[in-house]
Amino acid sequence: MASNSTTTHTADTEVLVRRSMTKGYEIFSLLTPPIYTAFIVARKGRSQFKVNRLLRATWLGSVAGCAGGGAFEYARSANSSESKVRTRRIQHAYDIASLRADDHSTIGAMLFAVLTPAVLWKRANPVNLILGGAGIGSAVGLLTHCIRPLTGSPPKNTPPVL
Repeated sequence: MASNSTTTHTADTEVLVRRSMTKGYEIFSLLTPPIYTAFIVARKGRSQFKVNRLLRATWLGSVAGCAGGGAFEYARSANSSESKVRTRRIQHAYDIASLRADDHSTIGAMLFAVLTPAVLWKRANPVNLILGGAGIGSAVGLLTHCIRPLTGSPPKNTPPVL
């Protein structure tokens, strides 16, 4: 019986770590471009601002957010009781707003990973174009999710199918 509860705790921890990695990626994708832009313009001036560097900073910041979110959640879940971890996992599984934000973010990342290289092909390294474009798209998708209720078209609250 002890191995079954350990397995359940491990599985719940893995789900929560993956979710936190996703949330870290989304948040840092949203925060990195404006922070990087403000830092470069304030420190070095507008002439030193390059699209390639912005895209590189975006995807590197997103990766850092992903790693940080996963590490934080692993430390939190590994030191919590099995019942608390299980309760948090179930709450997150039925959090419709969070799931919808993840969907918007993923859709934006996929769109911008394709559109950014198409628009800015000669201005940046292809790796930075694709990965940085995905980071910017993730941020745009997250902003879309946050702004959508303000436009008067709130989403329907239907429970997810598990």
